[in-house]
Amino acid sequence: MTGNSVFSHQHSGVLSIAAIEAPVVITSDWLDEQLAETYHRNGMRAGLLAGVAGIEERRWWGEDVTFADAAAMAGKAAIEKAGIDPSQIGILMSTSVCKSHLEPSMACDVHHQLGLPSSCLNFDIGNACLGFMNAMHVASAMLDAGMIEYALIVDGEGSRYTQEVTLERLRRPDATAADVFAEFASLTLGSGAAAMVLARTDKHPEAHRIVGGIARAASQHNLLCVGSLDRMTTDTAGLLSAGLDLAEAAWIDALKSFDWSDGADWYILHQVSKVHTTMLCARLGIDPAKAPLTFPHYGNVGPAAVPITLASVQDQIVRGQRVFCMGIGSGLNTSLTEIVW
Repeated sequence: MTGNSVFSHQHSGVLSIAAIEAPVVITSDWLDEQLAETYHRNGMRAGLLAGVAGIEERRWWGEDVTFADAAAMAGKAAIEKAGIDPSQIGILMSTSVCKSHLEPSMACDVHHQLGLPSSCLNFDIGNACLGFMNAMHVASAMLDAGMIEYALIVDGEGSRYTQEVTLERLRRPDATAADVFAEFASLTLGSGAAAMVLARTDKHPEAHRIVGGIARAASQHNLLCVGSLDRMTTDTAGLLSAGLDLAEAAWIDALKSFDWSDGADWYILHQVSKVHTTMLCARLGIDPAKAPLTFPHYGNVGPAAVPITLASVQDQIVRGQRVFCMGIGSGLNTSLTEIVW
């Protein structure tokens, strides 16, 4: 089944964006060392994570930091940067893939940690790596409708546990090369947190206007990547091929509704790997120099990747420049969003 949606916004803008870096650095060389025996037994060479995926390192949180703790740290930073009273926030959306439990929502924990008012709606939005971008459109629609004054979106991801149990499985004496490749994507994951405050542009002309965007689905591919905290298995080649096709179809559809034919000044892409980024830029005709990279040092931080990457270059973006945020997530789903800085 395939579908698409177009979103246009009138009064929504990004008032602030913040990212928090997890403190423990885990290199790809170290991961290769942990799997040296498995590699040798199966005739595999080390270096695929850095050489092919382009991921030199990723981060882990300390063992005492929960996913909600990370999201709350980013939320606090974004609120302080926005310079608003937390009591004015009308909705909090947590978009984290990583969750310590099924209920209550992560948003409840973050809501409590930030001391937000009881009038502030709070819930989770989950859509693999696209949750944060989806939440931007939900918040923008509520701002356009005058339902809220401010929206806060948070995301906290952690790869420590997933990678620890993945290494344990892949170090077993019966682990095969096929097992390594099936769980290879798990080793590209990273930890980090990000948050964004959105506001109405008629009240905050300094906010960066969210013009709109497009979303498109190809849910026949929903089994290409299936994950939990314990294990993630991925058909890497199939996911890449189907994802590129979907992104191209969405881009072509977007040209019917938005003036995107001249491209953008910045492309904030979901950070997966060197192969993914190179092929996506080639397929859509994107100048790679306009697409800043964070995956070499942070890995794939799920839905936090787009806001982390945007936060990393926000001080370099010139007022009035066009910023395209783009992502492809398991499902498959894709989303493209334009922000005028």
